[in-house]
Amino acid sequence: MWTKLNPARLAPGLASLLDYRREWWRADLRAGLSVAAVALPVAIAYAALAGVSPIAGLYSCILPMLVYALFGSSRQLMIGPDAATCAVIAAVVTPLAAGDPMRHWQLVVVLTLMTGIWCLLGSRLRFGTLADFLSQPILMGLLNGVAITIMVGQLARIFGFHYADRGLIERLANSFEYLRQMHGPTVGISLLTLLCLLLLRRWQPAWPGTLLVMAACALLSFGLDLQQFEVQTLGPLASGLPNVQWSAFPPSLLRELVMPSLNLALVSFVSMMLTARSFAAKRDYEIDADQEFRALGLANIAAAFSQGFAISGAASRTAVNDAAGGMSQMVSVVAALAIGSVTFFLVTPLQYIPLATLGVVLLVSAASLADFPSLWALRRSDPGAFALAWITLLAVLTVGVMPGIALAVLLGLFQFLRSMMRPSDQLLGVDASGVVHALGHNRGIHAIPHVVVYRFNASLSYFNAPYFKRRVLASLRQAPQPPSLIIVDAVSCFSHLDISVMSMLADLQRALQQQGCRLWLAGRRTTLTRWLHLAGIEQGDEGIRLCSDLYSAIRRVTNEQALNSATAQDKPAAPESAAPESVAPGSAAPGSEEPPLSS
Repeated sequence: MWTKLNPARLAPGLASLLDYRREWWRADLRAGLSVAAVALPVAIAYAALAGVSPIAGLYSCILPMLVYALFGSSRQLMIGPDAATCAVIAAVVTPLAAGDPMRHWQLVVVLTLMTGIWCLLGSRLRFGTLADFLSQPILMGLLNGVAITIMVGQLARIFGFHYADRGLIERLANSFEYLRQMHGPTVGISLLTLLCLLLLRRWQPAWPGTLLVMAACALLSFGLDLQQFEVQTLGPLASGLPNVQWSAFPPSLLRELVMPSLNLALVSFVSMMLTARSFAAKRDYEIDADQEFRALGLANIAAAFSQGFAISGAASRTAVNDAAGGMSQMVSVVAALAIGSVTFFLVTPLQYIPLATLGVVLLVSAASLADFPSLWALRRSDPGAFALAWITLLAVLTVGVMPGIALAVLLGLFQFLRSMMRPSDQLLGVDASGVVHALGHNRGIHAIPHVVVYRFNASLSYFNAPYFKRRVLASLRQAPQPPSLIIVDAVSCFSHLDISVMSMLADLQRALQQQGCRLWLAGRRTTLTRWLHLAGIEQGDEGIRLCSDLYSAIRRVTNEQALNSATAQDKPAAPESAAPESVAPGSAAPGSEEPPLSS
């Protein structure tokens, strides 16, 4: 039974742990403790960003990390609270909670559960290809917009005031009014935290700087009793399992979370896959996208049952794992157990951490999430991608995170449809060796006389078939010599049977015939023979001719041209006094230098 279930496919991490090598343990232990040292303060900070208790942030690490260690296919990826994910959660839940902390926590847990279910459904339907759905420019615009939203939101904690406005634009418009409410001691703690973080990153980058700074600020808060100076801290935290009351949760709110949870699942998965693939490529192994979708879904469901919030791949913690030399999924197990030990036995000191310190940690994390130089560099390399990225960024800033994500998804869909409906195409020629190249600025590439060789760089379907026909006819008009034959590279565009495409092909063949031009399709000969027969389209000399591939088509036409040229040279010249014969449209006069191609 165990063999039939194929544990390596259902639970790659478990299969890896069952084959665990003893020599890996020291590196995995060191990496696991390093990851825990980074994940602890970040989980607390991101819990504040999501609007729930810090204990929820810790529980969002423990069980999900253990689940991913069993079901994930990446040996380096660390999952846990993520800045972009928590910003999305806050944007969705805060308006629905209407200031009720318990309702807020309920909504966070339900949103996390629904996100996990969407991920499992995506894995079941093999939608792992969605990892490529949001293009890199769109994702860059999204993450930069989220980073700005987080940074502006944390200014209240850093300067010690409270936002009366919910929207980013309104907060920025009233920024001078808010800055007048700055609290001196809170600003001092913020500056001290930022200075310590920057110094540690500059002089001791290998140290767990965030953990050390949080511990130092908590010790300072306890020793100086900063609350007497009205510096806000986390306050007492309940140890043990969290307790969320569900008796008063209205089921009508579920419908408000359907689409946000779907968007959250998509963004979390795409972000996770970018991290997982980059580190897998570095270590030279493959990632199963559908399995990662399943692992993310199970980890989010585990987070929901732990009363935590949605998680994703954590790039910073994955980098820590890789730098520490982690060898397997055992790193996640060690890190989860370390965080669990702190959660159950060392939670009391956490209450002294100043909120200003958390704000600075989130500000620094969001700053690392932003990448404006790369975004601006798109202006020269790809203006279209630059426009998409900035549209997404401005949408996140102006209409909010969730509408911005929805727009990013739509932009990704429109970008895909545009590339399919209006793909690139080329006219092809050959060099002196007979190798096919695209015509253009390359020297030594020439077109075949009176022949157009055309390539359409997308699969033909009903929505781009009319465009294909227009481009083929346009290629005839642009030809330097009146063509009598067009060869279409069928491999690049005929991938599936579509009755609309077959109908277009019949119309195109008739239009070309009226212009004295024949149509050859090169490649997919067996498949196209069956498709044309089913569509009732004539083949052969009086219809569409099929060739096995592009090179055989070119060899055939050049051989025919050479044969016809030799035949024309062997014919006696016509008497000078004879009247010229009439020439049919699309044909050449008898004895001309370039006779029409024979069938």
